[in-house]
Amino acid sequence: MRSIKVNLDKKSLSSYEICIGNSILDRMALLIAKNHKAGHHIVITDSNVGKLHGSKLLAALKDVGLNVDLIEFPAGEPAKNIHTVVDVAGRLLDLGADRNSLLIALGGGVVGDLVGFIASIFMRSIPYIQIPTTLLAQVDSSIGGKTAIDLPCGKNLLGTFYQPQAVFTDLSYLSSLTEEEFNNGLAEIIKYGIIDDAKMFRLLEDNMEPEKIKDPVLLLKLVELCCRIKKSIVEIDEKEQGLRRILNYGHTLGHALEAQSAFALSHGEAVALGMIAAARISENSGYLESGSRERIERLIRKAGLPCRIPEYLATGGIISRLKMDKKKDGDIIHFILLKKIGMPFVNGGIDEKIITPVIEGMR
Repeated sequence: MRSIKVNLDKKSLSSYEICIGNSILDRMALLIAKNHKAGHHIVITDSNVGKLHGSKLLAALKDVGLNVDLIEFPAGEPAKNIHTVVDVAGRLLDLGADRNSLLIALGGGVVGDLVGFIASIFMRSIPYIQIPTTLLAQVDSSIGGKTAIDLPCGKNLLGTFYQPQAVFTDLSYLSSLTEEEFNNGLAEIIKYGIIDDAKMFRLLEDNMEPEKIKDPVLLLKLVELCCRIKKSIVEIDEKEQGLRRILNYGHTLGHALEAQSAFALSHGEAVALGMIAAARISENSGYLESGSRERIERLIRKAGLPCRIPEYLATGGIISRLKMDKKKDGDIIHFILLKKIGMPFVNGGIDEKIITPVIEGMR
């Protein structure tokens, strides 16, 4: 099992380890019992993950002597809202949860975001652990302490920065993913290659076929690379005041597309479209060579991700969603653009007149 330490401003209480391995359930349970003691451990998951993995995790934690319960909520992005937060909080109280309890988020990005948010506000904060079960969550959302829920007008508009006590990444969970869910994670892996590691981008270009990309050795390498990239960025900029913004490459437009589609577009699909749009804006603005933009689009296509915005998503609606983005500064919509693969930057603001033809050209 590999271990990566996230060191946050030399504060030992908010620093934590990311443990990565394959079929590590028993070891994971022992480490939780040894290093994350609490009077009551409560696993929170969604209805899909609960059926697949909930009972096994519960049994493993009980086998090491922990007092543990499980809460499920409906699967899917539409459940990531304040109503689910209130419902889960009430169920925690019914189970007798208090400040000596510890939450365990078992699932993908929706579960991790929602459970982290609940942990940050329940009884003015209790500790939590991330056990990501999707590729997207393993390489990205489980790390860094961003928690959030959605509002009707936009994605992730209520949230906190609240770090987990640990992240346990078991690659065996990936075997239960559908092709679409796996490809969602590939979108985030591609993002890391684009913003930080040109060598990793070339590695992806050489291996973006199903029989290659799912090789356990390569997958372990890619997950570890992504975790190391994110942890190094989070260590420098925990609260997204500067450098951490580059992790939003493709996400500004991506979140707008997700919300405008009422989440018919998955996160990975929307981010893939957002990455292409950002590359095209970079090219049109004279920053990025056309050959690099073409490489980005070609790799996204090879990963089985969309390159075209659905016709039913009105441009005006997408632009309106962009203006609700939590990362905007007044009326300025910041985009992460590229000078080349591996060299992103935060621009000073993109005018609607520049964004609109790019959206129209991607239909």
